[in-house]
Amino acid sequence: MSPKAPIRVAITGAAGNIGYSLLWRIASGNCFGADQPIILQLLEIPQGMDRLQGVVMELVDSAFPLVHDIVATDDAKVAFDGVNQAFLVGSRPRGPGMDRSDLVAANGPIFVGQGQALNAVAADDVRIIVVGNPCNTNALIAQRNAPDIPAERFTAMTRLDHNRAIGQLALKGGATPADVEGVIVWGNHSNTMYPDVSKATVKGASVVDTFDADWLASEFHNTVATRGGAIIKARGASSAASAANAALDHMRDWWTGTNGKPVSMAVPSKGWYDIPEGLMYSVPTICHADGTLEVITDWELDDAAKAKVKASADELLKEKAAVADLV
Repeated sequence: MSPKAPIRVAITGAAGNIGYSLLWRIASGNCFGADQPIILQLLEIPQGMDRLQGVVMELVDSAFPLVHDIVATDDAKVAFDGVNQAFLVGSRPRGPGMDRSDLVAANGPIFVGQGQALNAVAADDVRIIVVGNPCNTNALIAQRNAPDIPAERFTAMTRLDHNRAIGQLALKGGATPADVEGVIVWGNHSNTMYPDVSKATVKGASVVDTFDADWLASEFHNTVATRGGAIIKARGASSAASAANAALDHMRDWWTGTNGKPVSMAVPSKGWYDIPEGLMYSVPTICHADGTLEVITDWELDDAAKAKVKASADELLKEKAAVADLV
């Protein structure tokens, strides 16, 4: 069998903490497989280029057999040229006194330019995950500025919330994460996201039948929703390694398929569950091995769940309104 041709993998904000955590996992084959060569195409802002050169030195020193080339640039069109897989990680973090609408407005122009660059030069089979927050609306902005790329090639990451929910259930149930199945996160990657355990199991036992309902509705939900802030308070920095791991999980599932099991991915809504069409909204999604995504459209939601799904959609509508001139 002849060797596989390398695929081009772009990472923005590549010298940042999440990008740095991502790079070694991707380069070692953890995402696309131990037999899939890659060309890394790394994007940074101009003032981050010296730091990025240091990252490239480390990658070269790591001598990864799968890495066939490394491109380091501050030009989005160079970073996205012919790219097959794109991790849009780089974005401005929230500063003192900024609320979520300020963050949306600050980051929007970044994703206008990146969407336009992807539209101009990315490969026809490109798949894109937006990690930089607010990721759902940033993904919407990028997608709307890339009219020649099918909308379903753009996704936003709620896998970190998904993984956090699994971790909490495993801890509570005296289990391992591998024992937890069926968790789905709905909505926005924000405090309004809804971790749905209605079909979840731990060691084969129903979560709703096993765990205390008050714990699930209060402590469990609040822990998942506010975990990012708790990590910042504890370690003095945001959750970079777990975010990188979640991005890897998201893209690996999209690359290899999920064998019919749904995972949490924010994708462009087509109106399912009364979610306004076009919003980047996390729903139960099956990844097929051919790269297509299938949304489960008949998931049962009770009235309380429907209210939570709507609340997250309403928040995303407000975010969309804040960047109306960019989409």
